[in-house]
Amino acid sequence: MSVGFGRLWAAQTVSSLGDGVSHAALPLLALSLTRDPVALAVVTAAGTLPWVLFGVLGGALVDRWDRRRAMWVTDVARAVLLAAAAVAAALDVLSVALLAGLAFLLGLGGLFFDTAATAYLPDLLGRDTVLLERANARLRGAQTAASGFAGPPAGSALLMVGRAVPLLADAVSFAVSAVLVRSLPAVPRPVPRSGESLVRQARAGASYVFGDRLLLGLALRPAVGNIAFLAVETVLALFAHDQLGVGAFGFGLLLTAEAAGGLLGAGVASVLGRWLGRGAALSCTAAVEGFAVLGLAVAPDVYVAGVALAVCGAGMGATMVLGPSLRQAVVPAALMGRVASVSRMLAMCAAPFGAFLGGWLAAACGVRAALCAAGGLLCVMTVVTAAMTSNRRVEAALRAAGGGVDRPAGGRVGEGVV
Repeated sequence: MSVGFGRLWAAQTVSSLGDGVSHAALPLLALSLTRDPVALAVVTAAGTLPWVLFGVLGGALVDRWDRRRAMWVTDVARAVLLAAAAVAAALDVLSVALLAGLAFLLGLGGLFFDTAATAYLPDLLGRDTVLLERANARLRGAQTAASGFAGPPAGSALLMVGRAVPLLADAVSFAVSAVLVRSLPAVPRPVPRSGESLVRQARAGASYVFGDRLLLGLALRPAVGNIAFLAVETVLALFAHDQLGVGAFGFGLLLTAEAAGGLLGAGVASVLGRWLGRGAALSCTAAVEGFAVLGLAVAPDVYVAGVALAVCGAGMGATMVLGPSLRQAVVPAALMGRVASVSRMLAMCAAPFGAFLGGWLAAACGVRAALCAAGGLLCVMTVVTAAMTSNRRVEAALRAAGGGVDRPAGGRVGEGVV
């Protein structure tokens, strides 16, 4: 692994730690300002809106820009935003509207940074599939550890020191990340076709995803998965309290079990890909997620529920290494930003439907029924997408990629494969 990747890994780890701090602090800050559930929901939803509104256009912009510069400039902008919010908190002029605006702008920054980082990584590592899997496993593991384990309790603790402190800590994390990213090696800047408008380029990226069965299968899994997982997340606290009889501490342990499983899954993803083939491994991890959620639905106690969530987390962790790594290896560099952003946008747009589905089913049929429906949906998705991401199709796409040589932007990664 290159020295450049080490810097990128360090930058994303520091940034993820700051994200975890804000993830805990922002809702608590909003709660200190209002008890209105609608207002609290607005702050939460504001962070996801940029992906829904600008996901495809954002990817097209990233495919025009120098990706390293896009990352560090975005980090600097987020650091300034959070520093300004920290000043507002210190002066006691925070409001729900300000927090919602902050969440929206941070989400917009995340759109550009994440898309640029996804597009930059294969250029940094020479589009080598094995290296990409190792790199994504390390990035995913660090993100889970920093934003899932260390960040949230740190954010809660810092908030007790002062309302401005967690915001300032996150600002510092983005500033450090910007310095590290700025020191990364430069890679060739994508050259857009002359005369193409931004909208036309964005449309070409979406068409590329929807017109290729392999890429569509890779995009459908997180999209449908988000519907299922948000349904689970919506009712999980209620399920833990009413059906398993656990309090806040026990619920926190359940979430920790899921995060621990995610770390394990990210660590073994490459091994699964070598043993089963990358396409079969993706189908296997998707099936594991579905059966684990079904196991959660029928869990008689908190111990079985914890095991089920850990297994589900392992499946998710492996999937989130294998899927993006494969996409990075087979998509032409000139389209990487748009393909990544379209896939992420589909997943983000699907999430609200999952939350509604979980709440509606829990109210109409009970929380276990909602969990069963989520598990069933994951199993159906596994069957539907299995042929789209088969070993044959994956191997053909990797061969077409020419071992790191870009194909023409009009070509299809799974063309001619049954």
